[in-house]
Amino acid sequence: MDLTRAAAEALDAADPLASFRERFTGTGDDGPERLIYLDGNSLGRLPRETPAALARVVEQQWGEGLVGSWAGWIGEATRLGDALADGVLGARPGEVLVADSTSVNLYKLLMAGARARPGRDVLVCTADDFPTDRYVVGGVAEARGMTVRELPADLDEGLDPATLAAALDERVAVVVLSLVAYRSGALADLAAVTRLVHDAGALVLWDLSHAVGAVPVQLAAADADLAVGCTYKYLNGGPGAPAFLYVRRDLQAQLRSPIQGWFGQRDQFAMGPVYEPAEGIERFGVGTPPVLGMAAVEVGARLTAEAGVDRLATKGSAMAELIVALGDAWLAPHGISLASPRDPARRGSHVTFAHPQAWQLTQALVDRGVVPDFRTPDRVRLGPAPLYTRFVDVWDGMSRFRDVLAEGAQESYPAERARVT
Repeated sequence: MDLTRAAAEALDAADPLASFRERFTGTGDDGPERLIYLDGNSLGRLPRETPAALARVVEQQWGEGLVGSWAGWIGEATRLGDALADGVLGARPGEVLVADSTSVNLYKLLMAGARARPGRDVLVCTADDFPTDRYVVGGVAEARGMTVRELPADLDEGLDPATLAAALDERVAVVVLSLVAYRSGALADLAAVTRLVHDAGALVLWDLSHAVGAVPVQLAAADADLAVGCTYKYLNGGPGAPAFLYVRRDLQAQLRSPIQGWFGQRDQFAMGPVYEPAEGIERFGVGTPPVLGMAAVEVGARLTAEAGVDRLATKGSAMAELIVALGDAWLAPHGISLASPRDPARRGSHVTFAHPQAWQLTQALVDRGVVPDFRTPDRVRLGPAPLYTRFVDVWDGMSRFRDVLAEGAQESYPAERARVT
């Protein structure tokens, strides 16, 4: 691979997604001191269309339409869910709902899935999964008198399918897994793992938070059971944006949400005395949907669908490959090691490096105008977002990373514990 800046510029010149960059705020500065944002896998940039979309809801629909605007808002959760299903998730109409947070949706679907497998008393997750996932699994297990079977997973390579296979038996009700590991970016095989779990008679609940909008997700083709995910990372829905949930169509009638809210009621405006779940995906609704948040999600979802997930994944993989190659050439001599799968087919769109002073390196990079993030125990995580990040941004960010190491700039920063108040 040609590791020159000119080669990175050539990749940008040939990039079919290049025009999307100008549709986001904060991307117009091309100066040598510009901010290089490599944390799009934590919070995506603001699309330029989003403020106007929010203003329309606030000024016209709320400001002028008042309560009458609910005639349009009432179906937003399913309408936007269908848009995500078609343009991003490879699901069918009526299988996706935009609602609540990822954690709440995870709880709803995990509890519902566990109830749908009576006689099975084990929930499976991995020791390295995102904390909220493990916490929710533990809480559901405690509430239902179940056992958690927490599987070991390599911090860099993710879960070994053989380890999962060995843990599956007639006691397992639901397996909770992330498609892309939050720390290393390790990518699981959606279809193969789903088949493995199905063969054991269990359900699998996928967390797509670090995958959606960055890697191809084909839920229907994989015969996936359940999934949740957030919209504020690669989908650019903004901080606190509502999450989504997916339930395969033929499973919906078998599952009942543990939170019996009026937006999941069969005839909600009858205001009846008894809860009767709605027929389809709407049964997993709970309370009044966050209309403003959904307006922002719609903009990001539309941009993602327009760009095409396959094209985004191709570019994301190529940027990750450049990060890995520059890491080998520039960072490894300073004691930095790759903490993500080296095989691009086993990796999402972010790359992680390990170093004992990862916290200090992260702070030094931020002060040099590069925004990564730190992940325990000793990881620097770089998440270029293919909708708006250029190859030259990756090159320049890695160049500043090299300079920090060459100068020993991280030595002037206190250790993590000294920074915690």
